[in-house]
Amino acid sequence: MLEKKWMALVLTLALALAACEGNLAPGGGDGGGGGDEGTSPTFTLSLNLTSLTIVPEDSGQTTLTLTPRNGFTGTVSLSLLGAPDGVTLSPTSVSVMGSNRVNQTLNLSVGAAVASSTYTLTLQATAGSLTKTVSLTLSVTPPAGTTWTLRDSGTSIGFNNVAYGNGLFVAVGLGGALLTSPNGTNWTGQFSGTSDALFGFAYGNGLFVAVGGYGAIVTSSDGRIWIPRASRKTYHLWGVTYGNGLFVAVGDSGTILTSSDGVNWTAQTSGTSSSLFDITYSNGLFVAVGNGASLTSSDGVHWTVQPTMNNLQGLTYGNGLFVAVGGGGTIFTSSNATSWTAQTPGTDKNLLGVAYGNGLFVAVGDSGTILTSSDGVNWTAQTSGTYYSLQGVAYGNNRFVVVGPVGTIITSP
Repeated sequence: MLEKKWMALVLTLALALAACEGNLAPGGGDGGGGGDEGTSPTFTLSLNLTSLTIVPEDSGQTTLTLTPRNGFTGTVSLSLLGAPDGVTLSPTSVSVMGSNRVNQTLNLSVGAAVASSTYTLTLQATAGSLTKTVSLTLSVTPPAGTTWTLRDSGTSIGFNNVAYGNGLFVAVGLGGALLTSPNGTNWTGQFSGTSDALFGFAYGNGLFVAVGGYGAIVTSSDGRIWIPRASRKTYHLWGVTYGNGLFVAVGDSGTILTSSDGVNWTAQTSGTSSSLFDITYSNGLFVAVGNGASLTSSDGVHWTVQPTMNNLQGLTYGNGLFVAVGGGGTIFTSSNATSWTAQTPGTDKNLLGVAYGNGLFVAVGDSGTILTSSDGVNWTAQTSGTYYSLQGVAYGNNRFVVVGPVGTIITSP
């Protein structure tokens, strides 16, 4: 019995000694560090946006949140690891003065020579012996209007026009075809409520309005459910816009219709028998263009016929300038829609539509023609990737969308 007790005592002492040796042995890196960080001043990092898309010669922003722990204060140096030449970060430091978290807007600037690609970057924050990191993805894309991508519309029906409103692209076409998309990439077919071709589209006062052949007018509050409206006209309606509390539609034989609600329409006297193909409202003025005609109105009711120009098909306004396009490569510009100046775009193709966005005019037309200009005067031909006649163009959600026959939809970027 005594021998058994002695052996048990020896075993107990051996186990205790082994436990002590384990505690005295040097600890692993994580364990030792964890013990120190539990009481030592430190900080944590996070970004509200961990992915940015920026075009060359532009910049993007994300917000850094730096949270001090255990009484940390001081200056934290910031750097961007893995960035190509031409990508710069500002600011490059942030100060922590107290116990409250610090929010700092970070600007990433992309130079003109940075290649289009996706870069995996690391934002590094250093203060003394402390170093913290957080990942950031940077996508550098070509400037809008320079590179074009063909999209799948899901249909072979021809589109006549496209416009953007209330966060939605709307493409309209033959047989009452109507598609919607929030981004220009993914498209959903909608029932328009008419079998007549649709040519023009506008959004205003919480309402989508599309117009088309034989006086067709359809409206929608959400872009999904469309209701036919009575125009009491049999002429084709080619364009529509919204401004100053009024929808204004234009069409064949000088037709002009106005409506405050998109439901009840009133015919106005235009003063011309020429067909009107497009209309816009900008700078306090309605401007309509068409077959050798240009009209202006401050209220949509009383119209002034301006000096005759060429056959004009499309119209837009941007950067203080009206730009009208038409047959045979015609481009006219005007600051007041009264005095127009002919430009030389370097093409004889018919131009059918024009839009403005992000500091750029984009005109489209026959044989896949796409022209771009920052000032409306000097134009550059772009490669569209199609030979179809491009009928309409719109800008929204940081993207140009162009439509044409056989379900053609192309976007940039």
